[in-house]
Amino acid sequence: MDDLLKNAKEFLESGEENIKKRRYNASVSDFFKAITILCDYLIYKEIKILPKNHNDRFFLLKKYFVSIHDNVSELFKIYIDSYNLRLKLEDALKIEFYAYGLKKYTETKK
Repeated sequence: MDDLLKNAKEFLESGEENIKKRRYNASVSDFFKAITILCDYLIYKEIKILPKNHNDRFFLLKKYFVSIHDNVSELFKIYIDSYNLRLKLEDALKIEFYAYGLKKYTETKK
């Protein structure tokens, strides 16, 4: 479990560095990876299952963490856009804000 939190921290730090370097697509990708890891942490804490992929994760979030599911689903669209579009600072900041909020929430679940 500690490895999950260490991995999330690494992606958060990388996301911050990429914002500073104006690499917004990379930043969005890093912050979203941190979000997915934090979701996996919460799912594991709740039901002792680690999701295998995005579909599995979204299914479990919808069942056990409805509001997180709804927020992450919305942010997933921005993350997918990072594959083909040039994203902006606002996109990176939106995902960064949620990532840190989710991190704070997971800290209450330790």
